Amino acid sequence: MKLPKTSTDDATGGAMRADARRNRDRLLVAADAVFSERGADASLNDVAKEAGVGIGTLYRHFPTREALLGATCDERFLKLAQESRERSASVSALEALRLFLEELVHYAGLYQGLAASLGIVLRSGTVGCHATTEEGQRLLEAAQRAGEVRGDISLDDVVCMAMAISLSAAQDASGPKRIPRLTGMFIDGLRPAREAAVTHGARKR
Repeated sequence: MKLPKTSTDDATGGAMRADARRNRDRLLVAADAVFSERGADASLNDVAKEAGVGIGTLYRHFPTREALLGATCDERFLKLAQESRERSASVSALEALRLFLEELVHYAGLYQGLAASLGIVLRSGTVGCHATTEEGQRLLEAAQRAGEVRGDISLDDVVCMAMAISLSAAQDASGPKRIPRLTGMFIDGLRPAREAAVTHGARKR
């Protein structure tokens, strides 16, 4: 499946000139390389230098670090949302939410330190970040309508847990193997009290 291109509009909503678009594309390639090597807290001056542009050019395209991170992750987040929507048709509402959370945890670990600002990055307004938050909200509401998740749970709660699990998994080499177990524990905690008690009792037997 071919992913749609992310926006190439400028900060005012107008279409970019060709040279500005090339600079933006170079910045995204450079950011991916620098963040992959040095983490999400890497110097933005290093990103601009890697792209061969001035720091002012970087800030004209991406006024904050989170905006740059969001744009750099944009196609990956769009892919996450699209695959989640396709998958949700064949699993229960609760399992669809669990799988979404597990994938979000993995994506939060894309760059060292990204998990710490995941919530802000997802609000950066890119196509992929918007699609991911929209999909997460859709899955959460579907699970709540099905009576599988308590009504007081918000998407912010789910994102916060994705951040916490990703940060925990980054602490040691065995961390990634614990992600399915940790996401499962969190999902169990979202169940209405009666269902959670039944599930817990079944596991003890």
